[in-house]
Amino acid sequence: MLENIFLLLCLAPALAAQTCEPNAPDAYKVRLSIKTALGEQAYKWDENEKFLFQAALAYAMRNHIQEQNFSVSNILTCNETERVSFWFMVTSPLDMSLIKKEEVEKAVRKSRNRINNAFLLSDATLEFIGILPTLAAPADPDTPPWLIVFGVVLGVILASIVVLFASSVVQNNRKKKKGIDEEENDEERRVKIVENGAANEGVYNTTFTADEGFTQM
Repeated sequence: MLENIFLLLCLAPALAAQTCEPNAPDAYKVRLSIKTALGEQAYKWDENEKFLFQAALAYAMRNHIQEQNFSVSNILTCNETERVSFWFMVTSPLDMSLIKKEEVEKAVRKSRNRINNAFLLSDATLEFIGILPTLAAPADPDTPPWLIVFGVVLGVILASIVVLFASSVVQNNRKKKKGIDEEENDEERRVKIVENGAANEGVYNTTFTADEGFTQM
C-alpha cells in the first residue's frame, strides 16, 4: 500500500506535465529577450536558468497563495524554443490540479519586479504574453505633500513681507533724503536773498546827490 502511494506521488508530476500544451486554457507563454537587454553580457539560457524561472514562479505563487507551499515541481514548462520562449502552467501542491489562469496572473503581477530582477530583465524584455506589465508603485516621499505645500506658501508669505519691509525702508530713506535736499535748497535761497539785500544796501545812489547839489545853489 505504501509503495503504491509513493509511486503515485512520483508519477503525479509526470502525469500533470502532459497537460502542459501551447494555448491550453490555463497556460501562459513567456518570451525572454536576453541579448536585446544585456548585449555582450547576455547569459546563456540553460537548465539552470530554467530552474531559476521555476523557482521564481514558485515564490510568486507562494507569495500570492500563502496556504500552499509551491515548489519548482509545480511549475510545468513545455514547447521551449531556441529564441527563449516557452509555455508554463502551475499545479497545486495539494492535489496536482491546475491553478486557474486568473490566479497565476495575479501572482505574476504581484511579484513581477522580483521575477524581472532575477533575470536582470524588464517588463519589455521578459514578457508574459497576455499579462499586462505592472506599473511601478508611486514613490512615497519622505516629506508629506501637504507639508511641502505649506512650506512653499509660508516661504512666499515671508518673501512678500521682506520685500514690503525693504521697499518701505527704501521709500523712507528717499523721503528723508528729499527732505534734506529741500532744506538745503531753502537754506541756499535764504542765504542768497540775504547776500543780495546786503549788496543793495552798500550801493551809493548818485542821483539824489546831484539833485541836492543843484538845489543848494
